[in-house]
Amino acid sequence: MTSRLAKTNSEFLTFRPKYTSDTSKLVHHVQAAVDWEATHGLLLKAPKIEGQLIGDESSVGWLDSALIPAPVSFAPSPVPRKEFEKVVLLQPILNQLFDKISQDHEFLTSTLESIGSADEFTARIFSMYMKLHDLNATKPGVIGIHRSDYLIHAPEGEPGASPKAKQVEFNTIAASFASLSSIVGDFHRYMLARTGYKDLLESGAISEEQLPENESLTSIGDAIAAGFDLYSNKDAVVVMIVQPGERNVFDQRWVEKRLWERHQIKVVRLSFAEVHDKCAINSSGRLLIDGKEIAVAYYRSGYAPTDFPSEKEWDEEAARVRECFVGLYPLDGSAEGQQAYADAVSSPASYVVKPQREGGGYNTYGEDIPALLDGLLEEERKAYILMDLIRAPGFKNVLLREGKLVSSEVVSELGIYGLWVRGADGRVIVNKHGGHLLRTKASDVYEGGVAAGFAVIDSPLLV
Repeated sequence: MTSRLAKTNSEFLTFRPKYTSDTSKLVHHVQAAVDWEATHGLLLKAPKIEGQLIGDESSVGWLDSALIPAPVSFAPSPVPRKEFEKVVLLQPILNQLFDKISQDHEFLTSTLESIGSADEFTARIFSMYMKLHDLNATKPGVIGIHRSDYLIHAPEGEPGASPKAKQVEFNTIAASFASLSSIVGDFHRYMLARTGYKDLLESGAISEEQLPENESLTSIGDAIAAGFDLYSNKDAVVVMIVQPGERNVFDQRWVEKRLWERHQIKVVRLSFAEVHDKCAINSSGRLLIDGKEIAVAYYRSGYAPTDFPSEKEWDEEAARVRECFVGLYPLDGSAEGQQAYADAVSSPASYVVKPQREGGGYNTYGEDIPALLDGLLEEERKAYILMDLIRAPGFKNVLLREGKLVSSEVVSELGIYGLWVRGADGRVIVNKHGGHLLRTKASDVYEGGVAAGFAVIDSPLLV
């Protein structure tokens, strides 16, 4: 097996199979592909056109948009096997690290208080945190559904170096596409078995052994069920807090479906506005909806302003965590922050400026950085951090979006799901990785949202 590992950048860049750019050879597979997606629930809601409904609104008002196949890659995209296996093993350590951070009131206060002064949304989130902390309310447990996202750092100018997975961000809320990601892996297995990808491959080959199993379709629901069991009321429900008009609804419905089929747990979907209108707190401090207690609140929104062992082992684990990070620098008034500001303005192509926000679309790259920073007061810069740009190698793949094939130079971002359930007594009940997500986009596009049209759902081809 070790002979299959890409040990240097040049080996990784040359070992991968080469996909054709001639999509005309693949057109006859499109109907089978999109039909497979439809029959397996690999769907999104189409973007809503103002004033348009499908059918007669008076009789089928629930049908507020058409359904379309989810955008996917036609074939799996290469990921170094060694780096994939490394970040899978790293995920339980990161789960524990972020749980420790969530309990460190002094650290959170010292970090977020200053950021809140420059960002109103962060300030409001921090205010809610402080109110809950002061209430000192007891909880039967904590559930963490995380996703740690990585790019493969393999600069072409360093052929003798090894490709490394470098962390882009760690998602602690609304980590999406766990369900559809698993189904895309099945889609690629189907296409491999049906076609052998003979019309796609110009060189190299693909074997099923290179397509890793992905348990993310069931793992999220199983983690929620483990937390639900801590509540000790089998008649309670799970509330999934969602965005109005959510297009990625089927990714969420798969979680709901698995919770019922595997655990007989009911899910109620509510927006934040509906929580306010439909939920109430009884005299015992229990949150109710329609008279039923709510055991778990599962957030698929709420991340943006629009929503509202031994010392040796510890040292080794810390080193593994540090290895996946690239440089992160403050942009505040400290000496380090002033130096980071100067570096970003003088060499913007080497950096990304990121706000303290979840969700895509907020980052600033390259030549746009100086204008952003020059337009901010020093106090406002506290709300941002500077990050070294990860240089991911591009490669050819064919993307399938709404029945159309596009050959493109692409890059992929790997996400590893993490599951954490902790009881009120501090006992760790679940700490594991929960599958993976691969999103692939054109190499000249910075942002990577699937529903927004920037990227497609993919699966890894381990090389």
